[in-house]
Order: sequence, then structure tokens, then C-alpha cells
Amino acid sequence: MVLRYLLEKEFKQFRRNEFLPRLVLIFPIITMVVMPWVATLDIKDINIAIVDNDNTVYSQRLTDKIGSTEYFVVKQNALTYADAIEMMKYGDVDLILDIPYRFERDLTTEQPTKVLIAANAVNGTKGSMGSGYLSQILTQFTDELATESSGLPPTTVDISVRSLYNPTLNYKRFMVPALMSVVVLMICGFLPALNIVSEKEIGTIEQINATPVRKWQFILAKLIPYWCIGLVVLTICFVISWLVYDNLPAGNFFALYVVTIGFIFAMSGLGIIISNYSQTMQQAMLVMFFFMLIFNLMSGLFTPVSSMPDWAQWIAAFIPPKYYIECMRGIYQMGVSLGVLLPQLLTLFAFGVVLNVLAVVTYRKRQ
Repeated sequence: MVLRYLLEKEFKQFRRNEFLPRLVLIFPIITMVVMPWVATLDIKDINIAIVDNDNTVYSQRLTDKIGSTEYFVVKQNALTYADAIEMMKYGDVDLILDIPYRFERDLTTEQPTKVLIAANAVNGTKGSMGSGYLSQILTQFTDELATESSGLPPTTVDISVRSLYNPTLNYKRFMVPALMSVVVLMICGFLPALNIVSEKEIGTIEQINATPVRKWQFILAKLIPYWCIGLVVLTICFVISWLVYDNLPAGNFFALYVVTIGFIFAMSGLGIIISNYSQTMQQAMLVMFFFMLIFNLMSGLFTPVSSMPDWAQWIAAFIPPKYYIECMRGIYQMGVSLGVLLPQLLTLFAFGVVLNVLAVVTYRKRQ
């Protein structure tokens, strides 16, 4: 009965709050609609300076071929390689293609010819991927010329590439399931903690502490409303994923909700632990910002954990969002079953048990 009245109080407080209901609706919408477009590793619109020392039909044809792709924006105002280097120093271009003199003559006489690709490697990802794109275009260009001159295919090897689980190579389909972890973490992990700390600041928690309410009852009353809200918000994310990105899970929704419950169970415990050691909202928010930074960088949200150094992978093994993101991407993109994801699911619930026990133990009632 005590828990029932505490839950009633929490739901009424949430409904009467002017800010929280709006935040719960606006935050997932903004995250799911905006973030997949900006948090992407797709490299497009690379500025390239083409130094054409040949000025022939073939060199102009190559320039047109590069400019017709969605990956490059051609800057044709570089007369020499030195001019192009200056443009790169000022950040006007990211790549330089230097077409040598007698480029067309060497191609038509089947003589070896060399072109220079210079990449601004300050941004290593952009430099390496841009160079790779440009190398592929050059290979296609030479194959086309070979086909035109001989009338035969340029190679006798037929290569067929199939992209599994994401045929269009759309990076947004990779990011959308992972971004749901950010939404669930904020709603179910950190909002309950801020709720408790706010009661510390205004003094109402002392009135609760003076009652015979047990610690576990108080903590459950703080968590259960946000657990329910989190599942509703997750459903909203599913709808946005379908309407905006035409992205439906390859697996079943039951598996998605099961792994989400495990993740909510773990992260809500962490939030309560933070609130137990925080006396002000500023303290709690700074600690939460620290955890969010670690979670976003080391959980595999943007880059694979397997590509990190060994010591970083050991640290990532103790980060619950890592396992949740693996489950979400596995179910959403590959359609794997809960049986396959059983190790990750058990790990999430193990984190939940440990963190929630610590949350109850570290909570102190002050008379």
C-alpha cells in the first residue's frame, strides 16, 4: 500500500511539472530526427583541386567524371600543384589530383602513366576515404578506356559484391538503433536521479526520510514511473524510425523490449547511485555528463569496440550501453533471436542487480 501511494505521488508530480512532460516528448524526437543526419561517417562533398597539366579530351573527361559524383566538389582554379597546396593549407580543398603532361598520349599508346593524389590527412578518415573514392574512379576510368579501345571487357574476372543486412550502405540505418540507447539512458537513467537531487535541494526528501517508508520502496517509487515512460518513449522511437527512415526491425519487437528492460534496470541503478552522492543538481549533472561522454565514445555508438586498443576494450567490457547497442543493432539489422543475444542480455541484468543493490545500500535516510 505504501508503494502504491508513493507511485501515485510521483505520477502526479510528473504530470504537474511544466517542463518534464515536454522534455520527454521533445528529446526523443530531436534525437531520432536530427542526430542520424549529423552523426554520420559517410564522407561526401569533398573539395578537390584538379591540376590539369595535359588539357586534353581525356583529362577533361576524367575531371567531368569526378565532378559528376556526389562525393566530390571540383575546385578548378588551381593552375599549378603549388597553388593547390596553398588552397589546401587554407582549408579550401581536401584532395589534390595532379594530372601529368602527356596523360592522353600515354593512355592511347598503352604506356604507363602516373597521377598524383595528395590528401589532407589532418582528418585521417576524410583523407583516407576520399583517396579511396578517387582511386576507384580512376580505376573505372581506365577500364572504360580499355573497353572502348579494344571492344572487349577490361578484365576476365567478374566480381559481385553483396552488402548484407544494410544493402544500401545507409549509415543512418546503422545509427538509429544505437541512438535509442541515448534516449533510454537519459529518460530512465538520469531523470530519476535528477528528480531525487531536486528533492534534496528543496528539502521535501527530509519529510520522506522521517516516515517509516523503507529505502527500497522509496527507490522503486522513483524508478517505476520513469521505467514506464521509457518504454513509451522507446515506442515513439520505433515509430519515428519507421516514418522518417523507413527502417523497421528485422527481428521482433518482443526481443527489443526485453533487452530494453534489462538496460533500463541497469542504468536506473547507476542514476540512483549518482543521486545518492550528489547534493546539488550541478554536481549530479557534471557526473552524468562524465558518464555520458564515456558511454558515447567507448560503447561502440560511433566506432566499433573491436577497433579500439586492448586496454580500451577491457574498459568497454564494463560499460552497459555496449551490450545494449550490440543487442539493438543485432535485432534491428540482422534479425537475431534472444538466444543468440543471451550473453549480452544476462550481462545487462547482472549489471542491473549489482547497481541496484548498491543504490539501495548507499542510500541513507537522514532524520
